[in-house]
Amino acid sequence: MANRKLYLHYLALAGAIALGAILRFWNLDLKPLWMDEVITAIFSLGKTYNDLPLDVVLPLERVPEIFTIQPGVSCSQIAKNLATQSTHPPLFFCGMYSWLNWLSPLGSEWVVKLRSPAALFGVGAIVAIYYVNRIAFSHSAGIIAAAFMAVSPLAVYLSQEARHYTLPMLLISLSLLGLVQVVKDIEKRQKVRLWVLLGWAIINSIGIYVHYFCILAFIAQIGTLLVLVCWRRTNIINKRQIWLALILCVSVVAISFLPWLPVVVNNYNRSETSWLDPPQNISPLYQTLISWLLMVISLPVENQILPIAVICGLLMLLFGVWVGWQAFKGLRQLWCAKSTHLATLTLLSFSIWVLLEFFAIAYFLGKDITPIPRYHFVYYPSFCALLAASFAQTNKKEKIIKFSIFNLHSSIFILFLVGILSCVFVVSNLVFQKPFGPEQVAQNMNQDPSLALMMVVGYRDYQDVALGLSFALALEPLREVGKDKLISSSPSSASSSSSNVAFFKQSPDFAPVLQKLSQLPTPTATQLNLWVVGPGRKRKDYPQQITLSQQMTCTIDSLQHYRVGVPYQLYRCGKNF
Repeated sequence: MANRKLYLHYLALAGAIALGAILRFWNLDLKPLWMDEVITAIFSLGKTYNDLPLDVVLPLERVPEIFTIQPGVSCSQIAKNLATQSTHPPLFFCGMYSWLNWLSPLGSEWVVKLRSPAALFGVGAIVAIYYVNRIAFSHSAGIIAAAFMAVSPLAVYLSQEARHYTLPMLLISLSLLGLVQVVKDIEKRQKVRLWVLLGWAIINSIGIYVHYFCILAFIAQIGTLLVLVCWRRTNIINKRQIWLALILCVSVVAISFLPWLPVVVNNYNRSETSWLDPPQNISPLYQTLISWLLMVISLPVENQILPIAVICGLLMLLFGVWVGWQAFKGLRQLWCAKSTHLATLTLLSFSIWVLLEFFAIAYFLGKDITPIPRYHFVYYPSFCALLAASFAQTNKKEKIIKFSIFNLHSSIFILFLVGILSCVFVVSNLVFQKPFGPEQVAQNMNQDPSLALMMVVGYRDYQDVALGLSFALALEPLREVGKDKLISSSPSSASSSSSNVAFFKQSPDFAPVLQKLSQLPTPTATQLNLWVVGPGRKRKDYPQQITLSQQMTCTIDSLQHYRVGVPYQLYRCGKNF
């Protein structure tokens, strides 16, 4: 009987891992790359912004050639590139370069290869959170935590982003595993095992070189240890030994980061972080609650007709209230039970410390990071662990549902089912749609597939270039399909549907861009759709006419003006005869 239970236990864990992997790799290349993922690709391929084709006209079909591996680049060179042109630590990008170099030539599947590490790290986080709850609470709480993370829409969304979110999430989960073990050692053994503490310190050191937000997680863990050691000081005998061990390991983490500290200080006021707005009254509070909601349910509300958006929004709110009530009941029981009080206090303290740091960044530094759901990965592992443990606690006496060979409590089954449904929406591009909508921008620009097209991006900085490249990557396959259809129906007219992209510096206004357009070589097409993307510009900044190559007059189409965080405007061009 015991062997059968153990077999079913690990079979359930394997099922959660397998389901998590399927959801993370399903439609991995369906969503278009957006600006941040393009930035990831540039540095992960061993390149810099200096390698981008600026101030030239580039055929659209050649844009994917930008995203090829630069051979022979060392990790130190990648670190130097990031220190001068980005605001991120180097370790993730060094690992990505090794991964992509190993898989080169990347070929047409390069987007899948670019996003695969995030999906793999997301699967690894499922295993890590299982062990967190197994050590902190129980085997069953571990299984529920693994299952919840496997079908959490936020976790699946992060796992399909070619960004450094799931790797730090995995490392934070492992650091929480170490933290829980350290706390249990202090409570039960009245001492700390140095190898556990050093392992915890090494994981935190690695995390800081992967994502700067891991510093927040590390500070929260220190705060948690201080709370526990001070709060429960009457129960601790070897206080001096414990304090010395903690100070030693914290010093190891701090010293390990000293070589990169000047880069962090230099990056603080860079333009890449200027887009974060100051908070509006209590907005960080309800924006945090929204992010919690998205961790458990995500229904289609983005770009939907009003009735669907309202219905889905209400369903999400009602489900969130139900989950919150279930979690509150479970947490209260976990807090009151002697066997689970310490683990509950540890994970709750960590979560509260991180949230306080988020609010401090918003209110004292004027950079509100709470509206961005992906940034909540810092405390997502502790959120997942506590939610799973609370459901495991409250459902001990609940009705059992037979599901294949497994027995599931009804509320856990509902949470699990809603999570799977939400993940289907995520991987189908119905929720967590890419910022700036590259796919929609491409469709708007390709409204006349039979006409030649030129997209011009007036960039202020390299982030604008990355944004323009994301638009170009989404537009290129649409134009290729249109070109193939033209060739099959009318080969002689195929040349009239040429597609190009160009990036021109706008400084201090749009005049330099207009001047560059007037100096371009004469296009072969007699008619052309010119799309001008103007980050930082207003509608009134677009002139009524533009001269292209001194041979074409381009007239503004006032009905074709769009804004997706940045404006883009259509001009219809014809040759002057």
